[in-house]
Amino acid sequence: MSECCGPVGAGESAASASGPRGTSGVTSRGTFSVNMWVNGRTVRAEVPATRTLLEFLREDLGLTGTKEGCGKGECGACTVLVDGKPVNSCLMLAYQADGKQVVTIEGLERDGSLHPIQEAFVTEGAVQCGFCTPGMIMSAKALLDANPSPTRDEIRQAISGNLCRCTGYAKIIRAIEVAAARLPGAERGDDPGTTGTGAGARAGAGAGAGSDGSDGSDGTGAGALGGVRGFAGPDAT
Repeated sequence: MSECCGPVGAGESAASASGPRGTSGVTSRGTFSVNMWVNGRTVRAEVPATRTLLEFLREDLGLTGTKEGCGKGECGACTVLVDGKPVNSCLMLAYQADGKQVVTIEGLERDGSLHPIQEAFVTEGAVQCGFCTPGMIMSAKALLDANPSPTRDEIRQAISGNLCRCTGYAKIIRAIEVAAARLPGAERGDDPGTTGTGAGARAGAGAGAGSDGSDGSDGTGAGALGGVRGFAGPDAT
């Protein structure tokens, strides 16, 4: 059961850049007591040792923008940022995030508006069915935080752990290029926990799509962007 100090989906700035002091420990009930930042808000909870970060975010905190795909760290649909690094949350246990800063797709919104990366995915038709989009955007966010002007090859490398089953990589890559051109320097890395680590920093990334692929569908799939009115997305089943 978690105790949140305010809503965790708004992505407001953290009160401390270093995050909360770690308090992880086994309780009398055999669970772990954890204390972390989630989208800029302090979250204290007791979690079973086997509970994944993905389950904690979706089921305990209601942050369903993070999708459950393969559950094996191969598709990247569950990608979130942990201390600025893109992580497959299905492979990380919740208690391992103790004392860390976690940012989900919901944490990118600002005052009810889409983040420039989210906007670029819509305008460039890079969403298709939308299921992979939250994880893809979080990988792009980590890349642009660390590398404001990536090459096309660097973009491919950064999203190599994210699988798009609609084969829409050409538009996804284009959207990230457009976001890089639009994003003011002041807006890079301003989200809590997004220190940025660049391509290849993903924890547990599996083989993804490193080639352009075909354009795929032109559908915007706006429901996959998470956290903004009308952008909550279909829940994974």
